Amino acid sequence: MQKADKENHYAYNKKLRPNAHKLRYRMTKAEACLWKYVLRAGNMNGFSFRRQRPVLHYIADFMCKELMLIIEVDGITHLFEEVIQKDIVRQKNLEQAGFKVIRFTDNEVLNHIETVRRAIEVVVEEITANSTTPFIPRKRWTDKRNT
Repeated sequence: MQKADKENHYAYNKKLRPNAHKLRYRMTKAEACLWKYVLRAGNMNGFSFRRQRPVLHYIADFMCKELMLIIEVDGITHLFEEVIQKDIVRQKNLEQAGFKVIRFTDNEVLNHIETVRRAIEVVVEEITANSTTPFIPRKRWTDKRNT
């Protein structure tokens, strides 16, 4: 299994780029809410997330390269047994490549977004606390006219 790192662009799969591009413009309501209210523009403790990121043979809903963190938002189809089995294999492969994978349901994101935000913050804090390399998250853009 290929390890994801800076040298291989975190296992970026350019063959999946066209599919990822389409998915970015067809995000589910839950994905759009998580992006807009939690992950976009360095909102998550200053870390940058990418949406619909091709990695290995998959397209991750959201990925932070610096943290090696993937966030998946599972719709109703993820309750079907065959999809559950595919998700297990997918998660195992992503974790073997070095990623931490966390999952939320559409319902959790749409009805409990603050709980989801806090759960992600806890994972981000755990990753940064347990890392041997210091993290320097990007500073959020601020309007200099107001300073």
